[in-house]
Amino acid sequence: MAYFVTGGTGFIGRRLIARLAARDVVHVLVREGSLARFEAQRAEAGLDPARVVAVTGDLGAPALGVAAAEVARLRGQISHVYHLAALYDITAPADADAVANVAGTSHALDFAARVGCECFHHVSSIAAAGLYAGTFTEAMFDEAEGLEHPYFRTKHEGEARVRAERRFPWRVYRPGMVVGDSATGVIDKIDGPYLFFKLIQKLRNGWPNWLPVVGLEGGWAHLVPVDFVVRALEHLSHLPGHDGECFHLTDPRPRRLGEVLNVFAKAAHAPQASIRIDPKLIERVPPELAAGVLGFEPVRRVVEELLDGLAVPREALAFVNYPTRFDCARTTELLAPAGIRVPPLEDYAWRLWDYWERHLDPDLTLDRSLGGAVRDKIVLITGGSSGIGRATALRVAEAGGTVLLVARDAARLEEVRELIATRGGAVRCYPCDLTDAAACAALVERVLAEHGRVDVLINNAGRSIRRGIREALDRFHDYERLMQLNYFAGVRLTLALLPSMLARGSGHVINVSSIGVLASPPRFSAYVASKAALEAFTRCAAAEFADAGIAFTVINMPLVRTPMIAPTRIYEQMPTIAAEEAADLVAEAVIHRPQRLATRLGLFAQWMQLLAPKLSELVMSTAFRMFPESPPAPAGAPDAPRAHAPATPEAVLFASLMRGVHW
Repeated sequence: MAYFVTGGTGFIGRRLIARLAARDVVHVLVREGSLARFEAQRAEAGLDPARVVAVTGDLGAPALGVAAAEVARLRGQISHVYHLAALYDITAPADADAVANVAGTSHALDFAARVGCECFHHVSSIAAAGLYAGTFTEAMFDEAEGLEHPYFRTKHEGEARVRAERRFPWRVYRPGMVVGDSATGVIDKIDGPYLFFKLIQKLRNGWPNWLPVVGLEGGWAHLVPVDFVVRALEHLSHLPGHDGECFHLTDPRPRRLGEVLNVFAKAAHAPQASIRIDPKLIERVPPELAAGVLGFEPVRRVVEELLDGLAVPREALAFVNYPTRFDCARTTELLAPAGIRVPPLEDYAWRLWDYWERHLDPDLTLDRSLGGAVRDKIVLITGGSSGIGRATALRVAEAGGTVLLVARDAARLEEVRELIATRGGAVRCYPCDLTDAAACAALVERVLAEHGRVDVLINNAGRSIRRGIREALDRFHDYERLMQLNYFAGVRLTLALLPSMLARGSGHVINVSSIGVLASPPRFSAYVASKAALEAFTRCAAAEFADAGIAFTVINMPLVRTPMIAPTRIYEQMPTIAAEEAADLVAEAVIHRPQRLATRLGLFAQWMQLLAPKLSELVMSTAFRMFPESPPAPAGAPDAPRAHAPATPEAVLFASLMRGVHW
C-alpha cells in the first residue's frame, strides 16, 4: 500500500519521504508553483521518480485541491496519510496560521477520507499544549492553557480536528523544537535556539571565552534533531495497535534554556553564563509592572535596538520562560527496541553551530568588504599626506571610494594624489590648516560645492607631544596646540558637515583617537587629554544622532610608526604597528561602523583602570621611571629628531609586552 505526504518539500517531510520510499510508493502533495523545487529535491536525494510521485494540489483548497480524477485514481491505494504541512513561524499573522494549521488540517482529513486511507498521521507540535504550567503527558489535550498566541492556538485547534475524526484511525505526534541533523548539522531555517546564536557569536567575538557572564536560566527548551524525529515518526507510524494515541517526540531529559545556551556557547568557544537568573524571580514581577516597564519609551527603544542587532524577533521573548515539561516515557519505551533515541545535545551542538555559522548566519549575506562600504562614496580624510591618512587613502581609493585628502602640506598631498591616480583611484586634494577656523569653513564650502556631500569623514589629523608634566609647567601652549588640532579641528569639521549629513539622513564620522585614552600613559597628559575630549564629543554625538542615520566611531589607535613619532628616537627601539596595519583598523571601522574600535590590549588596559585602578597606576608609574624623558626640540625645528638616552633592555622588554602603548 502506498503513502501520501503533505509538507513533503519541508525540512522534516523530504527526509521522511526518503525513508518511506524504501518501503513503497510515496505520493507527495506539491503546489504547482513548487514542482520545480520538488523535482530538484528529489533528484538531489537520488530518489526514483517512479517511487516518489508529485500530486498537484494546494493545502488551502478543499480536499487539498487535488483533481477529482487524481482522487479517483488514488482511492483504495493509500494506506497512510502523513500530514506534515503547517506554518511553523511564531511571527506569522494569525490569519496565515489559521489557514495553514487549521483549515489545512481539515482539508487533509477530507482528502484522506476520499481516498479511503487506513490511518491518518498528524504531525502536531508541543505548541498544542500552549503555555501549560507543569508536566504535559501524552494523554493530555483539553488541559492545554495559555493559547492566546495564534501559533499555539492554531496548532491546538488543528490537533482537535484530528481527534474529532471518526471516519478512519489516526495518530498524533508532537515533536519538540526541531533543530538540525545531529550527524551533519543541516537545517534550513533560523528558529528556536538559533535565534540566540547571533548573541552567542557577538559574545565570542567581543569577550574572552574564560570570562564568566550573567544569563537567564529561562524556561524549558525541548530540542530534538530532525534525524531523530524522522526515524521515530517512521517507526511509530508502523507499530501495530497504537491508533488513537499521541506520541511526544521530545528529549526525556528536559533542559532549561540557560543550560542549552551554555552548551551552544561552549561549542562556539564563547563565554558561558556561570550565573543564571532563576525564572521564578521574573515570574514574581506583576505582569502589569512588566508591561509598563517594557512600554516605557526609553526601555522600549533599548530593547528593540538590542533585538534588531541580534536578529531576534520580539515575539521570541514570550517563550524565554516556557513553563511546560513533556512526559515522553511511553514513546521512549516504544522506540528503545529499534535503538532510536535522542542523542545528547553535547554530542552534536558543535555541528549545529558550525552549520549555522557557515551557511545561515545573516551576516553572510552582507557585503562586509571595504568596497561594499565605500564604493561610489565620498570619503574625506584629514592628515592624508602621510602615515595613517596616506595608507587609509590608498585602501579606500583601491576599494572604489572617492578620496578627498586634507592636510597642510600641499606638496606632500600632491605626491599622494599622484600615487593614487596612477593606480586608477579617484582622489582630490584640499590643502588646509585645520586649526584655522576660516580656512576650515572655506574647505567645507568648497567640498560641498564640488561633490555635494561627504559620506564618511575620517578625522585623522593630529599631533603628539611626549613630555612629562614637570617639564611642561611653563609650557601651557603645548596643551593649547594639541587641543587646537586634536580636538577643535575635528569637532569644527564635524559640525560643518553634519547639516548636509542630516539632510540626507546618512553619514559616518570616524575619529581617530589613541590607546592612550584607555591606558593613560605618563608623559602624554596633553595628548591623551585632547584625544579624550574628542572621544567624549563622539560619545555624546553618537547618542544624539543614533536615530538620524549618522554613525560615530572612535578608534583607539595603538602606537603607529608614522612621521608624527619620528622625532622621538627612543621609539626606534620600541615595537609599533605599521601605517598599513593602522589603515586596516580604519577600514574595519568603515565597514562595521562600531561605536568604538580598540585592540585587545587597549580593552585590557581599560578594564585594568576600571577594576584595579591602583594596580594600573603602579604599572604606569613604573613605566614612567623606566623610560627616559624626551629632550626639548631644537629652536625653530619642532619636528627635528632629538637625541635620547638609549632605552634599557628591561624597558624594551616591557614595551614589547605592551606593544602599541605610548611610553
